[in-house]
Amino acid sequence: MSPTPNELREIAKVVRRDVLTMVLEAGSGHIGGSLSCADILVALYWQVLRIRPDRPTWEDRDRLVLSKAHAAPALYAALARRGYFDVRDLLTFSKLKSKLQGTPDPHRTAGVDVSVGSQGEGLSIANGIALSARRGGKGFRVYCLLGDGEVQEGQVWEAALTGAHYKLDNVCAVIDRNGLMAAGPTDEIAALQSVADKWRAFGWHVTEVDGHSVEQLTTAFTEASSVKGQPSVIVANTVKGKGVTFMQGKVEWHDRKLTVDVVRD
Repeated sequence: MSPTPNELREIAKVVRRDVLTMVLEAGSGHIGGSLSCADILVALYWQVLRIRPDRPTWEDRDRLVLSKAHAAPALYAALARRGYFDVRDLLTFSKLKSKLQGTPDPHRTAGVDVSVGSQGEGLSIANGIALSARRGGKGFRVYCLLGDGEVQEGQVWEAALTGAHYKLDNVCAVIDRNGLMAAGPTDEIAALQSVADKWRAFGWHVTEVDGHSVEQLTTAFTEASSVKGQPSVIVANTVKGKGVTFMQGKVEWHDRKLTVDVVRD
């Protein structure tokens, strides 16, 4: 039985607490962007993805490419809470020989499908997996989570052209549109303006939602799965640092050391 929206919201709170605990324990980690995408990952792993946590390499599973790989803490928390590995392993995040490194590695971590580190690469990889699935007669879908600062990368738009050209309707991209990147507000660094209009112009089916509404996210994912002949993208409007009052909308919490004193203050 699928969780209710209220239950999903509670799971997202747990994922956010896990992120804070992991980054506090490790002494480093990308907090703001992990907190902003927590609801997206919860909607995917509890409502959308066709997966088997007891069989992480099941051939017919849906795939997720975490193109904004610095949000690994949120992905690890979601995977642990979904049953891929012991929740206690989260305390080893970013430590020597841990299977939970700063960016995800499928050779180390159950549930991770792709190793991505450099920004802008994920959608190209997602397209390749989707093309392979089509040619192999497989019915699984490929999801790709991107940051909005990352969408400034030229390779993202090359991948957007490719996805539309090959009519990859088994691809669904999600943009975590929190408006902030490491160096400042995205629209002050390289203005994205209407992201939705740009993707429509590139031939994608576009839906724009509140990225913290599990109901809107689930509806958008369902709509994307019914689209034929073109790839889909969901522009998820979010808040950087969501859930922690003193972090919300603050660019300095993109990547900042978290200490007990900071939390107490």
